[in-house]
Amino acid sequence: MKIIFVRHGHPNYKDDCLTELGHPQAEAAAKRLKNEKIDKIFSSSCGRAFETAEHIAARHNLQITQLDFMREIHWGVPGTDDFIHPWESVDKWVQNGKDMIGYDWKNDPEYKDRTVLKSYNKVVEGFDGWMKTLGLEREGSYYRITKENNDTIMLVSHGGSSSVVFSHIFNLPFPFVCKTIRPNFTAITEVSFSGKTGELVSPRFELVNDARHINGITAENYFGR
Repeated sequence: MKIIFVRHGHPNYKDDCLTELGHPQAEAAAKRLKNEKIDKIFSSSCGRAFETAEHIAARHNLQITQLDFMREIHWGVPGTDDFIHPWESVDKWVQNGKDMIGYDWKNDPEYKDRTVLKSYNKVVEGFDGWMKTLGLEREGSYYRITKENNDTIMLVSHGGSSSVVFSHIFNLPFPFVCKTIRPNFTAITEVSFSGKTGELVSPRFELVNDARHINGITAENYFGR
């Protein structure tokens, strides 16, 4: 099975939709993916992700299934204006020489008491439940194949929620993923799971953060939501 992750196009966050720039970006991604064999298309239930998915689905004559658990993550301290963006936080870690790999990031003050950790766990739980329906059941650090599945699946979501997924399935610290994989608008990342029924398997990146299709369709390079 292969999952093609796509980030949404340039958004109007206030109205949760694509901008006049976001639609051409989404169409460029659709054109880039037109020759892919896509069996199913899923998207976050946020409008900006669903509208991006519509461009792709139209070229494949497929219906889109929305997944609430892939909505964008939140951060900050509940009930306060204390806001620390995960991408800004990890930039400070690097500037201060802080380890991103061998560090217990979930107990770091910038994550432990903030909504980002709750959001992280919600995405992980939802994603593993979804994967189980596709024939891949989480077992420890890996996935056991419970039924054969050779589908290519499209999943359109967000910079944050997709980073949570990459952190989880590859067993990488979330801050490390936030620093090293910062998806641009409509960036494409392909992940494959291969093996025989009954085996434990680990995913493999086939393509990471490819946004070359929007070259010339300018926008601020914003890695947030």
